[in-house]
Amino acid sequence: MPQAATPASRAAQPPLSLLLLSAADAVLAVQQGRSLTETLARTDAALRPGTQALGFHAMRQLGWADAVADLLLRKSPGARLAALLRVALTLLKPSADPLPGMPFYAAHTVVNQAVQAAAGERKLAPFKGLLNACLRRFLREHEALDRAVGDTPRARWNHPSWWVDRLQADYPDDWVRLLEAANVPAPLMLRVNRRRATREQVLQAFGAEGIAAEAFGQAGLVLAVPRPVMQLPGYAQGWWSVQDAGAQRAAPLLAPRDGMRVLDACAAPGGKTAHLLELADLDLLALDVDCARLERVEQNLERLGLRAPRVALRQADAADLDAWWDGRPFDAVLADVPCTASGIVRRHPDIRWLRRAEDVARTARLQAGIADALWRTVAPGGMLLYATCSIFPAEGQAQAEAFQARHPQALRLPAPGQLLPVAIGATPAAQHDGFFYALFAKQG
Repeated sequence: MPQAATPASRAAQPPLSLLLLSAADAVLAVQQGRSLTETLARTDAALRPGTQALGFHAMRQLGWADAVADLLLRKSPGARLAALLRVALTLLKPSADPLPGMPFYAAHTVVNQAVQAAAGERKLAPFKGLLNACLRRFLREHEALDRAVGDTPRARWNHPSWWVDRLQADYPDDWVRLLEAANVPAPLMLRVNRRRATREQVLQAFGAEGIAAEAFGQAGLVLAVPRPVMQLPGYAQGWWSVQDAGAQRAAPLLAPRDGMRVLDACAAPGGKTAHLLELADLDLLALDVDCARLERVEQNLERLGLRAPRVALRQADAADLDAWWDGRPFDAVLADVPCTASGIVRRHPDIRWLRRAEDVARTARLQAGIADALWRTVAPGGMLLYATCSIFPAEGQAQAEAFQARHPQALRLPAPGQLLPVAIGATPAAQHDGFFYALFAKQG
């Protein structure tokens, strides 16, 4: 009989029945097109940590759970009960390698608590017997049910079929590794703010609290075990920011120097903006089309002590130059353009279920328009860094090649190109998300 994984720590958690129902609502929200981040922000604070753990786990197993649930339920009694069934199934699925921070509940406890969750809701209560029957059938027949769905790409890889097909075409030698890596939770990585602290100072503070961390790169730290960031030493003092190792490569590529005029287009939530300001005293403009996300940039800069008179934040569409550009060219432009975010599904496992096949071509068109507009703002001799957190070549290498073909004066400089996600087990600096970087200098 399979054992069931559930989030730590059990003693500190609300009742499992409440967490199961809350996670089911989060799964249902994703199925309706809303992100987990948005849903969790509206979740009761007491339920949020457990809901996030269960929700993330469910997202990483949702393709399999969908297929098994379809075998167990010939006719769905409603989307909410179906979501509750799926979350419970992902906890009951046998796993020889449980996710970090997910100890075991006995299988019968998960079944009983799922039924109790349904019994406590007026619209679900009439179906508690059906839910109980489905879960107990799974416990009896899980091996046969698992075999029955195992050949379906969506169930086997827990990604939409179009995503699997695209990776097979784009990466014929690496597609399996990429799909497997996407289901390994990413480590917690930090970038030390050299304006406020040294890396040695941060490591010493962490060590005093029994927090193991390892240095990488120029200012990076990776924690051995992820923790809530606000509970880490130095958060309030602005000693560090959360930033993946791959994202930490952006700012140094532009080689910022004191006095440079720099644009960070599509800046929210502000990690790369802050990194640029940590490296040099700049005349910097941060743009973002989303006012609420721009407020996050403001908050992050304030916490890090980087808000200064020469740092301006403005809400605007980066491609609409008439709305924001004063005609003065920039020495360096960071074009961290919108994308499918296919490179960060380790951290945001709901992304795979929110995207559609047509989104790749749609974002590629958007990216090309932004890059072309921003190129006009680059001073002669200046640089533009094109960046995405995608692993789809249509949003990366193909874009860079097309951009250079449209702009003969763009000289392509050395840059990492496509960074593919690396699962746990690699060196700290290599445990990065998927990114693409292309750096261009404007000749003449």
